[in-house]
Amino acid sequence: MRFKTGLWVTLTILSLLMAIFPVPASAAAPAVTGEAAVLMDFTNGQVLFEKNPEQRMYPASTTKIITAIIALESGKINDMVTIPLEASIVEGSAIGLQEGEQISLGDLIYALMLNSGNDSAIAIACHLGGSVEGFVKMMNKKAAEIGAVNTHFNNSNGLPDPDHYSTARDMALIARYAMRNAQFRDIVATKIQVIKRNDPEAQTFLGNHNKMLWNYDGAIGVKTGYTDDAGQCLVTAAVRDGRELISVVMKSEGTNIWSDSSALLDYGFTDFKTVTLAEAGKHITDIPLKFGVLENTPVVTAGAMKYNVPLTGQTEITSKAVLNENLKAPAKAGIKAGELAFYADGRELGRVDLVLRDDAVRKTTAQWWFWLLIFAAVALAVFLLLCYNDIRRRRLIIQNRRKYYYY
Repeated sequence: MRFKTGLWVTLTILSLLMAIFPVPASAAAPAVTGEAAVLMDFTNGQVLFEKNPEQRMYPASTTKIITAIIALESGKINDMVTIPLEASIVEGSAIGLQEGEQISLGDLIYALMLNSGNDSAIAIACHLGGSVEGFVKMMNKKAAEIGAVNTHFNNSNGLPDPDHYSTARDMALIARYAMRNAQFRDIVATKIQVIKRNDPEAQTFLGNHNKMLWNYDGAIGVKTGYTDDAGQCLVTAAVRDGRELISVVMKSEGTNIWSDSSALLDYGFTDFKTVTLAEAGKHITDIPLKFGVLENTPVVTAGAMKYNVPLTGQTEITSKAVLNENLKAPAKAGIKAGELAFYADGRELGRVDLVLRDDAVRKTTAQWWFWLLIFAAVALAVFLLLCYNDIRRRRLIIQNRRKYYYY
């Protein structure tokens, strides 16, 4: 839909504090040792902190976030998976899957996300994609749909590969998408899980490698990762006081991965607060609709918009209604009529859709059937007039004949 700029609807929101990217110097941003990092609000996708957010990095086992969400969306957790040879011989962390062994897809996903099983990742890929290559196509397609445009996967487990890379921002977007899935949330928040396997000697006890679940208040996931090339990587989700944040740290060192992630989350929870810029259903302005019975039709916000603002420094936040001036009646309530954009210091903070509050009825004179009736009425009138004139002419002829015969 093409929008034209409508009138300014300026809101001076007192006591709102600026939340612009990058975060202003007045907010004490944490010192992160990792080479790249992002702190994102789960609800609205707002970035509260970033360090080299677009730098291409090896994601290591944080790759398994997208492997797991594809498995949950494309498969059935009770389906039995037959383990292929390539899964049984993969290097790195594993739960010792054996060729020909059968295990449920659900248990494989737990092994994937808790124990970081590379063998589980291969088994899932072959089961759902027909091969690792087939599953990789699914991964890259999903990443593009999510908006992770600077990401390219070449395997399902994150083992080093020059063509297997992502960015801190993309990993935050992928984690945010995955955390919308209730099953995924349950799995990555699980500390201990026992899975079912036919071999009594096989590993069935799984302990989550993500120490944040034990050591950080409010942590609810999501995934660790490590290779020599990638360094220490960690994607974390945490909830406090109704706010949910996602932190991503890539190529950190040793125990710094935990302190980096904790510092980022602390920063988000303690240095920011959430404010409501728009409430759903709030009347913003009126918009003229061509051919409408009413001269103007009320426009309201389609949803709410919340924003995180730092606790230090203040700035004025304004909003501008960008309206579609080409809307025509009739139009149903709820049809998009524009957007309400929010700004601070010349930067756009975000937008909320504006929709028609009521049905817009078309003027009777603008209805096609009205003009058809007018045309029909005129045609009937002309027809009747012609008939009348013809009858009158015939009567005159008859009268003239009678006069001639009489005389």
